[in-house]
Amino acid sequence: MLAAKQVADLITLGRGLMAFILAGLGLLLGQEALPLAAMMMIADWCGDVMDGPIARRSKVYHHSWIGDHDLQVDMTVSVGLLVYLLTAGYVSLWLGAAYLVGWTYFFLRVGLTPAPGMLFQAPTYFWFIWIIVRELPWIGGLIILFIMAIVILTWPRFPKVVVPGFLRGMRNAIRFKR
Repeated sequence: MLAAKQVADLITLGRGLMAFILAGLGLLLGQEALPLAAMMMIADWCGDVMDGPIARRSKVYHHSWIGDHDLQVDMTVSVGLLVYLLTAGYVSLWLGAAYLVGWTYFFLRVGLTPAPGMLFQAPTYFWFIWIIVRELPWIGGLIILFIMAIVILTWPRFPKVVVPGFLRGMRNAIRFKR
């Protein structure tokens, strides 16, 4: 029988595989795959919201490589989505390349820490949501409602833990960079 932590790891692993599917969608189907990419991102975000709480509920302590690399999986999905946006023609190649080169330089200098890792993902998700709202308003509305629901459901934790942790992490990364 699977422990809760193993279920969480399977969810995280599945999310990581989605990154490669997203990239392939852009190459194979281009803009026609936008509705599918949107549904995959909703599934990814649901998995991202669920995997941590499921892992923490495990009665059996189970340390795993995939659990230790959740941030890297999140970032891989973001890159997969960026590749979709690039190959589908929603984002120019020079802008995407400059974005990736700039962040690569940053992470090589500062290291991979959670707050900058979260910030790395934000523009890609913002671009994607903007495109969805513009191109497929009904799915865009679903995504915005989903994000609002997640913030509401995690409200006590969001303003007290997530936001201060993010700000503290960014402050530390900026200080380290100097």
